[in-house]
Amino acid sequence: MRALATRLRLSPTTVAAAYNALRGRGLVHGSGRRGTVVNRRPPLLTRAVFAPPAPGLRNLADGGPDPAMLPQLKPYLARLDGIPGKYGDAENRAALVKLAARQFKSDAIAAESIAVVSGALDAVERVLQAHLRPGDVVAVEDPSYTGVLDLVAALALVAEPVAIDDSGPLAADLNRSLKLGAKAFILTPRAQNPSGAALDRKRAAELRHVLAGFPEVVLIEDDHAGPVAGAPAITLSASRERWATVRSVSKSLGPDLRVSVMAGDALTVARVQGRQSLGPRWVSHILQDLVAAMWADAKTTAILQTAADTYAERRRALIEAVAEHGIEAHGRSGLNVWVPVAEEAAVVNAMAAKGWAIRAGECYRIKSTPGIRVTISTLTPEDARRLAADLAESIRPRSHAQSG
Repeated sequence: MRALATRLRLSPTTVAAAYNALRGRGLVHGSGRRGTVVNRRPPLLTRAVFAPPAPGLRNLADGGPDPAMLPQLKPYLARLDGIPGKYGDAENRAALVKLAARQFKSDAIAAESIAVVSGALDAVERVLQAHLRPGDVVAVEDPSYTGVLDLVAALALVAEPVAIDDSGPLAADLNRSLKLGAKAFILTPRAQNPSGAALDRKRAAELRHVLAGFPEVVLIEDDHAGPVAGAPAITLSASRERWATVRSVSKSLGPDLRVSVMAGDALTVARVQGRQSLGPRWVSHILQDLVAAMWADAKTTAILQTAADTYAERRRALIEAVAEHGIEAHGRSGLNVWVPVAEEAAVVNAMAAKGWAIRAGECYRIKSTPGIRVTISTLTPEDARRLAADLAESIRPRSHAQSG
């Protein structure tokens, strides 16, 4: 600032005031010894814009559920009364809220206040906007879902990475990020994308202890996979002043339904619903009624359990198959397996040459080490063995060629 003041022939106090005004408007943020950084704002290039896989490649890159594991919508659509909603109707369908409350309570999550929004990221965005302002710091997992990283940047917030392992965020690193002034913490308690991490009881206790020292921090739990995650629901929300736990139906019932339910403290939910009422007003009552009809049917519960068991088997099959080739892989829950590699692009290109489309990890990482993400939702155990052999050849082509 002193150099700029000299160059502009202004006082350092004037330049400092200008920087403060820019920070207050969310246009820049301080980055420690690296100086001041200009925030990205829309329109912007996002990490999450991916070209579709080339024709002929087996698509293990998209992160979506297996269509064969989703309940059929047609029988439930036939049960709807067909009467369109109208202005003046309650924004949230009572049947859906009641079923959501039952689910949350069964997992020890308070459910006195519930909102219905359009997908998990919609909920995360609305909670962040309800409590934070441009330039604020948000603690995020590293690696983290691309949509979260893009959303944080688009809101002119600053992502502070928190290292993770198979059991979720590391408590010491979360403590470090919160001491740096993070105003919110976005956590994926299970089915973490891209790593497949899932909280266990010990890690949850450690994280609760850290969070207890920062009661003002907003906790956002993105439980996007819910009942098909293949891991128990664990929450850090108890006794938090400001919190939200979000569950989407995209991975369990179908991506096109665009419905998620959010439990949270009364103020957070009120702010989310109040802002929603000024924009889209409500989530389509047709979609709400459809999700409620599916949740109320015991057949859906059985289908979701089958899906969870199938995804778990497919994760294990790939992890065990690559382990036979001496390759480390991670995935305790969810639809993806994370494989650390030294050179992401080289491995992705080599696998494409062998007929597989997988995702390089660069778009998910801030400071964490390289890796690739493989979506296992449609990968049978038989195919996993073939993929593992191709992956071993792609990671260590020279040693395999010499051994042959």
